[in-house]
Amino acid sequence: MNIRFTEHPPIDPVQEDRNIQARAAAIAASEAIPVFEPSVTVSYRSSGHTLVVGASEHALPWADRLAAALPVAVLLLDQQNSMPVRPYPVHVARTAAVAGWLGAFEARWQAPGQAVQQGRFDLVLDLSPSRLIPSHQRPHGYYAPGYEEAAREQAVQAMLDMVGDFEKPKYFSYKERTCAHGRNGVTGCSACIDICSAQAIQDDGDRIKVNPYLCAGCGACSTVCPTGAISYAFPPAALTGKRMQAALRSYVDAGGSEPVLLLHDPEQGAALLAQLGDAIPGRVIPLALQHTASTGIDVWFAAIAYGAAGIVVLNTGEEAPQYVAALDQQMAIAQSVLDGLGYDGPHLQLLRAGAPEELAVALRHAPRGTAPAEPAVFHLANDKRNTLDYALEHLHRHAPLKPEMVALAAGAPFGAIEVDRKACSLCMSCVGACPAGALQDGQGAPLLRFIEKNCVQCGLCAATCPENAITLQPRLSFLDSRKQAVVLNESRPFHCIRCDKPFGTLQMVENMLGRLASHPAFSGHLDRLRMCGDCRVIDMMAPEGEMRVTALRRD
Repeated sequence: MNIRFTEHPPIDPVQEDRNIQARAAAIAASEAIPVFEPSVTVSYRSSGHTLVVGASEHALPWADRLAAALPVAVLLLDQQNSMPVRPYPVHVARTAAVAGWLGAFEARWQAPGQAVQQGRFDLVLDLSPSRLIPSHQRPHGYYAPGYEEAAREQAVQAMLDMVGDFEKPKYFSYKERTCAHGRNGVTGCSACIDICSAQAIQDDGDRIKVNPYLCAGCGACSTVCPTGAISYAFPPAALTGKRMQAALRSYVDAGGSEPVLLLHDPEQGAALLAQLGDAIPGRVIPLALQHTASTGIDVWFAAIAYGAAGIVVLNTGEEAPQYVAALDQQMAIAQSVLDGLGYDGPHLQLLRAGAPEELAVALRHAPRGTAPAEPAVFHLANDKRNTLDYALEHLHRHAPLKPEMVALAAGAPFGAIEVDRKACSLCMSCVGACPAGALQDGQGAPLLRFIEKNCVQCGLCAATCPENAITLQPRLSFLDSRKQAVVLNESRPFHCIRCDKPFGTLQMVENMLGRLASHPAFSGHLDRLRMCGDCRVIDMMAPEGEMRVTALRRD
């Protein structure tokens, strides 16, 4: 368990009874919010063609069971002296690989001394010692129950029902324009790729590619995405926000105090809470999510702005390790901001409990952080950065302290950049790389502008800069200037010595002279570096030895 214990006063039985009644009102109000229907769905079609993989002593008996209802093929991973006779295809393989999803699995295997063979299947029962698809989140239609007979029986029973047409929501929405993954072949953010436990997100050059058939709807990608380019489309953030807001408002109206939202998954987490029953403290309000990995700093800041004294995220041990690490990092960032604003905490608790007794102890020590005296009335937006703007503005307006800025650790999605003016040539590579519009050019003038509110600290500008002139500065500013374009660097324009047209900056031309003076194309013709592109070509194409008259610009 990762618990930050807080001192708390003895339980007042009168207030506890009031909290219990208030919690009932909060749960009723939350459940009254209608669930949105998914606007886009993903369809699967399965005819039940099943591949069973494993050693003969395990694979063949279960294949016999499945063959009574489904078309089956078997891939044996142990050497056979004689091929067993079965009413379905049986192959022996030294190596095997499987990839895909329900209705579209592709298998490749190779028998000793034979060429590679392949086949397509709708379902896979993997009884091999090591799973052929190692991702934490398994694709629909892929069953790897392990060695327990009861688990294998359950898997086979589930497979018998996996024939026909199926659909699920398309859980994500992706806006390529604001994606910070890459620009011009330079990689910046890969947070969504690293965290996806279904291996549904892949590098696709300067962008990412999400396989909707593999996506399991955990929402972790939207939690770690700094720009909000990938967001949770179903269930949308707006629904979660309305449920939180309704629950907290009803709880306070019914006389409850110090409410804590307990975010949990609708299966293991809900089952664990059901075992606790009346042992759940009255001020703890359970709120089921599609997946606990889908919640991050935007949701937590909004909840505290709505009046929550704390947020507890319950993990039961079934979650992917990278999910837990990301939640822990997000909580550290969020708590740093709340501490900097002067709100007494802690407010956030990442709780890992697998037994009711553990959970009961932890919930008695749930956070009792301070919240704004006036609850916020804004709604969660599907755009993550908009929600953060609303929540942070409200938290700062009502904060005990009102700092101009809060220092943050590296990895936070807020900050500024520092530009080494001596090194910066104002080439504007960083402007073209910035996915959030934080960096802007001078609209024809040789200057670099920056809007801090837009910066997500993705690092693409620093990675792109040919002069290594940019350094990231993670922080959260509350100055009015964060919304305005400030000049980070500027220079005098340099005019072509031939046609007098401005084509660069003095710093850029000086850098070119220093780097290209020995280049064969310019050796003995350094004046070409002081010309614009058109005049440079004209000068290079002019016949050697021919008298020319060049009008030089007067300084």
